[in-house]
Amino acid sequence: MKIDVFERGFSPTPIQELTGVCPKNRVFLKREDFLPFSFGGNKVRKARHFYREIQTQSADVVMTYGSSSSNHCRIIANMAAAMGLPCHIISPEENYKDTPNSRMVQRFGAVVEKVPLSGISQAIEARRAAYQKSGKNPYFIQGGGHGDPGTAAYVECYEEIRRWEQEREISFDYIFHVSGTGTTQAGLVCGLLACGRQAHTRIVGLSNARTLERGRPVVVQSALSWLEHVYALQTGRRILEDTVEQAVCFEDAWRLGGYGCYNSAVLGTVDEMMKRYGIPMDTTYVGKGFWAMTEYVKREGLTGKKILFLHTGGTPLFFEERPGEERAE
Repeated sequence: MKIDVFERGFSPTPIQELTGVCPKNRVFLKREDFLPFSFGGNKVRKARHFYREIQTQSADVVMTYGSSSSNHCRIIANMAAAMGLPCHIISPEENYKDTPNSRMVQRFGAVVEKVPLSGISQAIEARRAAYQKSGKNPYFIQGGGHGDPGTAAYVECYEEIRRWEQEREISFDYIFHVSGTGTTQAGLVCGLLACGRQAHTRIVGLSNARTLERGRPVVVQSALSWLEHVYALQTGRRILEDTVEQAVCFEDAWRLGGYGCYNSAVLGTVDEMMKRYGIPMDTTYVGKGFWAMTEYVKREGLTGKKILFLHTGGTPLFFEERPGEERAE
């Protein structure tokens, strides 16, 4: 039985104003965690686009890559289960641990193949070749939903933001979000450039893992890929590489040593946002990014600005154990 998991019930995610977050500025939150599938989040918006491609290509196996904390892997495993397709996840064995996301991946019936980080690329190609040799038609999704479909999802999101601004006659000076594998930021930048507003809004990607030297070029290349393969073909217009370079602001000052690393300030932010606003955030992605945004505002001395932060999901990780805490059996 075909189950249409992404084409019904979707609507623009709400934007709410938060008081008392960054003094002398107005701060708003776009609730991507409200997307109506598997706890929501930016990976759901991206999965919706991959879902369409999987159907078009008549794939019968879904493959992807990610860590044990990956929201992307959870959502892709859930999507495959809903479609009645097997899911195969390649995951680095280094630091693999039990998390709410990894437990959900198991419940969805996905196969998790753990391999050394240095052998990820080879494992992906070997597994894909093995499926093809057995007569299967595997569809591989890069880690984090990387690729043009993932970028397109956040062009769509930017268009939602722009319509919200126009309806309320408000214009955001800054849009902040966690930047990981790069396509969320690339999509927002492409959306911004496509409507010609690069001089009015600053999109700031706050890295939770990658250094500036590694992370920023990936965002730039992802944006250029979508602009060449999709935007230019649809519109006949081209946006110069220099323009893209100028629009990509990638901050690694608050990555705290990399993926999964956090400090007491991040923990305090997560606790405060839940207690004060009833908004769940996690230490790996959104809570870390929200704290980084407040640090950026202080560092830059921003006042009188209208600021939007994207809550990109990860709600199950709110329940992840912290050092010194034990889960009741």
